[in-house]
This record gives sequence, structure tokens and C-alpha cells, in this order.
Amino acid sequence: MLVTARGDPQVKALTQLPGVGTLTALMIVAEVGDITRFPSARKLAAWAGLTPTVRGSDLTVRHGHISKQGSDWLRWILCEAAQTAKRSPEFADAYQRLAHRRGKEIATTALTRRLLARAYHVLRAVQDRQDRQGTR
Repeated sequence: MLVTARGDPQVKALTQLPGVGTLTALMIVAEVGDITRFPSARKLAAWAGLTPTVRGSDLTVRHGHISKQGSDWLRWILCEAAQTAKRSPEFADAYQRLAHRRGKEIATTALTRRLLARAYHVLRAVQDRQDRQGTR
């Protein structure tokens, strides 16, 4: 099955992201499903539970921890991918700055959300390419 999955264009494209291997790509594709149901990367992150909770009243707004709504498996696998991605040149500087300012756990969670946003754009590009070719 893993050999068959490697030929999938979505899996191939996702494995180009830092920290994402074949298993991680398969999990993302399986958990997210049809990427066209999300109008933006922000909506996907909210669906996955990687956005902060917001409590507000009148002029007071408080942002809390991530909402943890959605797929536990998707958050887990992306967090594992972020552990590797934080050492890649693409993300290392941003991770170090945020870790110094806010702590390692918050920086890893932010990197997880950023990785999911990149995955969203990669999957949309693959979907658009397939729609143009008519092989859906």
C-alpha cells in the first residue's frame, strides 16, 4: 500500500515540505479529505483545532490556548513533522525567534499551524492542476 501511495500526486507534493514523509503525507490526505471544502488555509487550521480560542466581552478580548477541535490524529502528526521542520533552513530562524520570545511549546504549535497552511496551498495547487487536466 505504501508503494501505491507514493505514486499519488498529493502525497508526492506534500513530501516536498520539510519534516513531511510518506506516512505524514498520507495522514494529512486521509484526515483532510477533499481540500476544496476549505476556502482558505485559516479555515483549515480552525477545523484542525490549531487556532487559539477567543473569549471576549465588549472591548475585552482574550486569546487562549489552541481550541483542539477537529482531528487529534492530524494535530499529532503535524506536531511530529514540526519537530523535524524546525531544524530546516526554511523555518529555523522564525522558530528560534518565537521560541526565545514565547517558549518552545508555543513556537512548535505555531510552526505546526504554518506547516498545515503550506500543506493547504500545496494540496490546492495539486487539485487545480488535476482540474485543469480533467483527471479528477
